[in-house]
This record gives sequence, C-alpha cells and structure tokens, in this order.
Amino acid sequence: MTLPDRDYVGYGRHQPKGSWPGGARVALNIAVNIEEGSERSWWAGDRQNEGLSEVPRAIDPRYRDLGVESIYEYGSRAGIHRLMRMFDRLGIRVTAFAAAAALERTPEVAQWLNASGHELCSHGYRWAEAWHLKEDDERALIAKAVETFERVTGRRPVGWYSRWMPSLNTRRLLVEEGGFIYDSDAYNDDIPYYVKVNDNAHLVVPYTMAYNDTHFAYGQMTSPSDFEEYCTKALDYLLAEGDDVPRMMSVGVHPRLAGQAARASALESFITAAQSRADVWIATREQIARWWRKQFPPVATGTGFTSGEFQGG
Repeated sequence: MTLPDRDYVGYGRHQPKGSWPGGARVALNIAVNIEEGSERSWWAGDRQNEGLSEVPRAIDPRYRDLGVESIYEYGSRAGIHRLMRMFDRLGIRVTAFAAAAALERTPEVAQWLNASGHELCSHGYRWAEAWHLKEDDERALIAKAVETFERVTGRRPVGWYSRWMPSLNTRRLLVEEGGFIYDSDAYNDDIPYYVKVNDNAHLVVPYTMAYNDTHFAYGQMTSPSDFEEYCTKALDYLLAEGDDVPRMMSVGVHPRLAGQAARASALESFITAAQSRADVWIATREQIARWWRKQFPPVATGTGFTSGEFQGG
C-alpha cells in the first residue's frame, strides 16, 4: 500500500515556462470516450446492469435493463457518427479513449478514426475495476488490449487511460509492457509531468472530470448551453493567466451523451470559438506528450524526475 506515493506539491511555484507550437498559450484536447460495447450488461455475461447512465433510476438488477442497453447502443449507432462528422467538418484531430472491445464490435468506427488521423488511446480492454484484479490478470488484460488495437486498427496505442482509476500496479505494468509514452490516469494538474517508474521517467498527461459531459449523466447539468459556457469560461481564464506556463485543457465527451444533437451543437460552438484563437493549439494527447518530451526533457532529481528547461521551438 506504499506505492505509488502521494505528491501534494507537483511543480509548486516553479512551473515550466514556455509556449506550445506556434506560440500557443493553451493546448486543448478533445477526448472522446468510446466505451459502447465494453460496458457491463447481462447480455455480455456480467450478471449485472451498467450503472453509468443518464437514466435516473435502476431496475431490479436480477433482470436485463434493455433501456440502458439501448442508450449505450445510441452512442455507437448514432452519437459517434455525429461527432465524427463534426470533427471532420471542423478539421480537428481528437483523442479517442477507446476500449478495445468497443472497437472490436464497431470496426467501422475504428476505420473512420484511422482514416481521419485521430489518436487511438487505450481505455483498457473492457470496463473493469483494475483495483480488484490480481497483478497477472491485469497484465494479461493490458496485453489483450494492445493486441486487439493492433488487430482491429493496424496500430498500437501509445497512451493509456483506465476506466475511472487505475490499480496500484497499473502504471508499472504499462511501463513493463513497453510502447506507452504516457498515461492519463491522474486528475491532479493542468500540465504534463514525469513520475519515476522502475527507474524510468514516465510521462503523465493528466485528465479532468471538470470539463466533462458526464455532468449530464449525473444530473449536474441539464442545458447544453451550461456545458458550452463552462468550457468557454475555463479556456478564457487559462488564456488570461499570463504567466507563460504552457497549460492544457481537456474536454471529455461520450458518444451516448455529447452525441445527442443539442449537446453536439454546444460542443461544436465551443470548438469553433477555440479555433478562432491563435493562442490555442487543438491537439491530440499523443501530440502533447511527444512535444512535452522533446521541449521539456526529464531531469533526474533526488527523488524522481521533473521537466527540464524549455528547449524552444
């Protein structure tokens, strides 16, 4: 229970200084969580229904919940296609937090993501509570996710984002698996940072639940305009901080939620406004990770690693 250790300080007052490509002040990443087909269900043999849904009630868990199942099906049948058409129309590249099993069940989506140049980041094989898994079982599922990505998409993921949270072993197992240049299994900063794993400098590109359409599922938001305003105010504030720190902003969406027409409209309005700003770089998490590694290479400290001096460019 001693690893990983807690870090309440991070960069503290001495945050890295510099700018993103083109002199941008903020790197904006749109993360699309492609999960439909990996969720728990009686149909999939889980002997339980999925709980993460915007339906404000649950039926007797002894029975299949066909209503919730159909909400997830909306995401893969309609929602993801609406979002993909939007991204193609706007000419942006996003990160797909994709569960391998979901891509396996919707190969057309995988092909579209590939053809449009979006990043495919592993969201695990299926939804699973990693903290309940034995180490060997988790290691096997990581390898199975990688194999599935390679078979279905023709390329392996270089990023990882667990379902909700990792286990105590996840980050070490990712480093041991090899091929991963970052993970997003943290919500604790606005900029990437390095951690020490098996004497390696491993990069964390943190995520957030703040700018996330799950607020609709939890009943915390009802109006699409609320989501647009929430994200807009965040971006405006990050741009106005004026301290030369290259911050990033993540906006997380789900096809079954943001893929609904009204919410998609709000998301498109936010992205369009961000595109009009010369000081915003809309990028995938892989682009952010590779740029950070090049411009802020890891420097060893007494206890781990930190980001080095800005290399410029």
